[in-house]
Amino acid sequence: MYRWAEPEEAPPATWLDVSDFYRATLKSVTISEVDGEVRAIYYGSVPSTVAKECLLLTPDNFGHAFEGLIFLTQYYFNTRKAEVKMPSGNVDKPVIEDNRDGTVCVKYEPREEGLHELAVKYNGEHVQGSPFKFHVDSLSSGYVTAYGPGLTHGVCGEPGNFTISTKGSGAGGLSMAVEGPSKAEISCHDNKDGTVSVSYLPTAPGEYKITVKFGDKHIKGSPYNAKITGEGRKRNQISVGSCSEVSLPGKVSEQDIRSLNASIQAPSGLEEPCFLKKLPNNNLGISFTPREVGEHVVSVKRMGKHITNSPFKITVADKEVGDAKKVKVTGNALKDGKTHVDNTFTVDTRNAGYGGLSLSIEGPSKAEIQCQDKEDGTLNISYKPTEPGYYIVNLKFADHHVEGSPFTVKVQGEGSNRQREKIQRQREAVPITEVGSECKLTFKMPGVTSLDLSSTVTSPGGVTEDAEINEVEDGLYAVHFVPKELGVHTVSVRYKEMHIPGSPFQFTVGPLRDGGAHRVHAGGPGLERGEAGQPTEFNVWTREAGAGSLAISVEGPSKAEIDFKDRKDGSCYVSYRVGDPGEYRVGIKFNDQHIPDSPYKVYISPAMGDAHKLEVAQFPTDVQVDKPAQFLVHKNGAKGELDAKIVSPGGSEDDCFIQLIDQDTYSVRFMPRENGVNSIHSKFNGVHIPGSPFRIKVGKEDADPAAVHAVGNGLGEVKTGHKTDFIVDTCAAGAGTLAVTIDGPSKVSMDCTEVEEGYKVRYTPLVPGDYYISVKYNSYHIVGSPFKVTCTGEDLAERGAQESSSVVVETVHKVSKSRVQGPTLPHFKSDASKVTCKGMGLKKAYLQKQNQFTVHAGDAGNNILYVGMYGPKGPCEECFIKHMGRNNYQVNYVVRERGDYIVLVKWGDEHIPGSPFKVDV
Repeated sequence: MYRWAEPEEAPPATWLDVSDFYRATLKSVTISEVDGEVRAIYYGSVPSTVAKECLLLTPDNFGHAFEGLIFLTQYYFNTRKAEVKMPSGNVDKPVIEDNRDGTVCVKYEPREEGLHELAVKYNGEHVQGSPFKFHVDSLSSGYVTAYGPGLTHGVCGEPGNFTISTKGSGAGGLSMAVEGPSKAEISCHDNKDGTVSVSYLPTAPGEYKITVKFGDKHIKGSPYNAKITGEGRKRNQISVGSCSEVSLPGKVSEQDIRSLNASIQAPSGLEEPCFLKKLPNNNLGISFTPREVGEHVVSVKRMGKHITNSPFKITVADKEVGDAKKVKVTGNALKDGKTHVDNTFTVDTRNAGYGGLSLSIEGPSKAEIQCQDKEDGTLNISYKPTEPGYYIVNLKFADHHVEGSPFTVKVQGEGSNRQREKIQRQREAVPITEVGSECKLTFKMPGVTSLDLSSTVTSPGGVTEDAEINEVEDGLYAVHFVPKELGVHTVSVRYKEMHIPGSPFQFTVGPLRDGGAHRVHAGGPGLERGEAGQPTEFNVWTREAGAGSLAISVEGPSKAEIDFKDRKDGSCYVSYRVGDPGEYRVGIKFNDQHIPDSPYKVYISPAMGDAHKLEVAQFPTDVQVDKPAQFLVHKNGAKGELDAKIVSPGGSEDDCFIQLIDQDTYSVRFMPRENGVNSIHSKFNGVHIPGSPFRIKVGKEDADPAAVHAVGNGLGEVKTGHKTDFIVDTCAAGAGTLAVTIDGPSKVSMDCTEVEEGYKVRYTPLVPGDYYISVKYNSYHIVGSPFKVTCTGEDLAERGAQESSSVVVETVHKVSKSRVQGPTLPHFKSDASKVTCKGMGLKKAYLQKQNQFTVHAGDAGNNILYVGMYGPKGPCEECFIKHMGRNNYQVNYVVRERGDYIVLVKWGDEHIPGSPFKVDV
């Protein structure tokens, strides 16, 4: 409840006070701190029915009805655009007024009832939260309505808020009730304007029923169901394929199936990729999930051209279309469960047609899921939670919830006594980097020598240069480079020729293109392993994400002490220490969203004991696939047993052969099965020895994730039901493992085919929302990954929790046609007119002596310097060009004949000012 005191009794309201009013009234307002000033950004649903005038928040009119949108910014809108999409689909233009005080007023008088969308754009980009949704009701409708996030979702331990509007509804008594897994305290506040603000506090996760009655009758929409989740909830999911296999009409027996790709178009026009496979009769068939009855058209193409008889026509019968309503689910495990045991239920899809089955479980612990397919259309599915509480089980068939889903399951039993510690820090936006300024990227990597570290920077134009790397303080290193153009640069940092965790880095010169959690990256030993009682450390790079709140949590058998060091350059260093060994989860969130690959699973080993005495000797360098290699481990008097295993880039494990060759030395023999970076885990009495796991590069082919690029319409804005694609260019990257994962509000049909410049990934989104596309090469994110893709359009499948679709391809070495004749030059950006030169050697030269001049191209961008000299009897005797650093050159030449000579100096393909020069000898 908010009351304004007289000025002499209380100081004027600060923006923080105002923001509290926003939170209580609008439910969807955040405060972000920029350059020490607080600004409120509106991004929620608009409860107003008619926006007639702009409301400025001052003590005088604070109690007025909310009747406008206010965007509090630190700048005036240079180019601004707003439009309202009406329920009929027509678009209307509201009035925008600049108040010339840092606020903009949007006025709109609705002409239709129903749900409207207001899009507000600044310089062509949606402002935060746009498009906003608001519902318009006629004032004479007499309905009592309720709106607000607390009616649909929330987090336990935090108030769920909503508002009830009784305007124009006459006399009557208002009553409310909240039923659910916990007692929820309700508080109400009459706003004296025909609306009531309601807040309730759920203390346990689960499904809550919210009843709102007016005059003893349920209002429209009551009772409401709100799903309340717990903080830091864990999610696990599995998918079981159930696709229809259809043989293509006629005799289609293409041999090279990998060079073909196929898509299927349903009668409604929905087109999506489908998979080709060889059927037992050697004919070619397709595997797809039927969504509609009727005639479908299948296109099979090679390099974009139809094969013989393509497109094919296939008829889908009624009984083949997947129908989630016909799936039968039995078992008490979807109501009640127990911790540390398998809770089993049965799913019967025999009468439901073809469709993929997906199951996700979200709750206080990541429940282990097992699926037993009886191969008769029925499955036994079990889950094993480790913590008691309420779990939400989503069960979908053919992209639709089965009857009763999502299920709320009450799990009882003993927990695993996991303890959680969390710290939160505000991250400021790093100042924009300009062309020509010194750029710095820092990381901490204790226990290495700077001689083994190397770094390169690739500009947006494709020019790669070595970067300077130096040790700032013990274990802290900095990469220095001076950019020559705007855009996204790729910074690669390697230790012993292998990318360090987090590399390759994205480094934007100029304004950031997009920010948020998907632009935060983390890496370091503390996200892989640790030792009880010892500090465990890792780096977090937030530079590309902009300003925001960074939260680090450590959850496991014992409480963690977390330390945080901000390096003030867009990177920070986190150190944590735990007392007990076991499995821990390290969560990293930015603005309440997990960053890519978070939470990390970290095994903390017992205190090292004698393991720290062991030393590794004769570690191999040139290792090949399927050829044995070995190294020695000296015990140095330690008592115990050594064990070792090798883990391939794909994740498969193989034991190493260990032999005690004398009382104090082990021989460890291993045989790698995959090219790429393998790791050897060596443990003594169950504890990693110093340096373990050891990373080792296998094979000559160096698959470089820094050289992989992704481009295409499928990485921009996409529409539901429309097939879209993007190309992953691997031409300069060598052979490796390409893994593409798409996370979003629905599963997507997805395939990957080989094209000339790399691999084309095609997918069809079915539900609007934000999708995140991760592209990894040999387990490293490429620059720009994960890509945030916004999808618009109609719902073509049921929306559920975040779904994940992925495809993995073992790539081959690709060479584009332009490179077949030899290497191609990078795309240079340079200006020859900015090159200067000076020296006597440009005017007069002497026989048999070293004549000299200098060329300065520091401001001319990147290119190649060409110098040539031609005299009365042909070229001069000798000519040397020496690069002195920073695009400064020294040119020496010797002539043996008298006469007039011409000196040509070119920067790339263009003559520099004054060239060609006439030289008298």
